[in-house]
Amino acid sequence: MSTGAWSNLVEAAASCLLARDPAEKVRLTEKAAENWRAGLLDVADSEAVEPVVEPGRPERPELVHPRGLSKRSIKRLAGRAALIHAVAHIELNAINLAWDAVHRFRGLPSTYYDDWVRVAADEAYHFDLMRGRLRDLGFDYGDFPAHDGLWAMARRTAHDPLVRMALIPRVMEARGLDVTPGMIERFRSVGDEDTAARLEIILRDEVGHVAAGSRWFRHLCFERGLDPETTYFKLVDEYLHGEIRCPLNLSARLDAGFGEGELERLAALCAKQ
Repeated sequence: MSTGAWSNLVEAAASCLLARDPAEKVRLTEKAAENWRAGLLDVADSEAVEPVVEPGRPERPELVHPRGLSKRSIKRLAGRAALIHAVAHIELNAINLAWDAVHRFRGLPSTYYDDWVRVAADEAYHFDLMRGRLRDLGFDYGDFPAHDGLWAMARRTAHDPLVRMALIPRVMEARGLDVTPGMIERFRSVGDEDTAARLEIILRDEVGHVAAGSRWFRHLCFERGLDPETTYFKLVDEYLHGEIRCPLNLSARLDAGFGEGELERLAALCAKQ
């Protein structure tokens, strides 16, 4: 569906989700976000819109099980490129996750859609940052295998926005807050300040993305009369068997809407792993 044919935000989100070419997905995302901010799109009222089961994907990269991804030394050019490629792949998936949050879940306040349209646009920018760096180094997106872990969790949380907000922003994406500072230091250790600077931009923005997840998770909990902390850990146990990886970036997680009590419980869980 062309940009001129969009009659509402849900149609725009579907176009972005279904786009197979990454550059086209980025272009459509930027246009949809621009139209939403300009007030040119309304959220569709119809509940009859069929959800997008699978997003459009390019033919490459090859998707493999996470254990099938080989570790490479960051001291070598190919190792650096492989790590940058992994981040680019996460960012491309994150575009789809943001648009799926828009397209799939109806009847939420307009500010919910403001948040996830903004996140989609940010993720498109992040993908371009990392793809541009790959190209600087003589590689491109698709040159290395990748895994489908983020979208696999999207499938598992497709039935309920509360579960989605708990487990995608507040677990999967929050993990990025924990590991990105270490990646930044690794790139700096081999003199790659350019990649480190791009990752700092991503880390800064991702705090806000996780905060959006925290905000809407709590909103949905309060609407349903649920205690957010109790509900969060119940879902972590149900879907992830209580597995939380260390280290935790406590200051970034605080900024992203985690409470002190949550962080203490998360730290206790990751200490057991």
